[in-house]
Amino acid sequence: MKHLISERQILDLVKKGERRLKAPKDCLLTPLAKDLLKQYNIELLLDDSVQPQERIKEVEVSANICIAIGSDHTGFSLKEIVKKYIENKNLKFEDVGTFSTESCDYPDYALNVAEKVLNGRCSTGIMIDATGNASSIVLNKLPGIRAAVCYNNFTAWSARNHNNANVLLLGAKSIGEETVKMVIDTWLLTGFSGGRHQKRLDKISQLEEKLFKKKDH
Repeated sequence: MKHLISERQILDLVKKGERRLKAPKDCLLTPLAKDLLKQYNIELLLDDSVQPQERIKEVEVSANICIAIGSDHTGFSLKEIVKKYIENKNLKFEDVGTFSTESCDYPDYALNVAEKVLNGRCSTGIMIDATGNASSIVLNKLPGIRAAVCYNNFTAWSARNHNNANVLLLGAKSIGEETVKMVIDTWLLTGFSGGRHQKRLDKISQLEEKLFKKKDH
């Protein structure tokens, strides 16, 4: 079986500040991995003496973390998969609905997720609908919520590292099950870098405060 290089491995190199990747000559690269090699100007060194890397280790996050998980009817099946995946990692979660494939309104469950995050019951949230966009529109109207639609490791990493996003949006009709698992891993493992990014988030907070004060008047 040929060694597969994924976007996650490229992002791990970037985090370490490395700009060279050694791999077996007959390795396979995912399309996103190829894009990231170009984006970060990483040199790929092919060498038959290089042994395939071990499988990526299981996510190691604080056992105290609690994740609010919600979906509309379109995302219900994927929500059940996500719940099982998180449960297998011995992480806590709260399912805020929906609880069947019966047609429902995504704003109701997006708000349920937001409430758990804003009141501190959960440290982060995951909301699933058809594309993630619909619930994103709802959630990003709420002060204190920074919701991000993520469809690969890089978007998840950037949302957490640059934007300190606290709700992950997934599209049940636009992302595969295995990709979802990788995105969740990246989301949970990535911290906020602060610095210049905090300055930009402060501007968002100031805008929220200004708009809501104006509304009160």
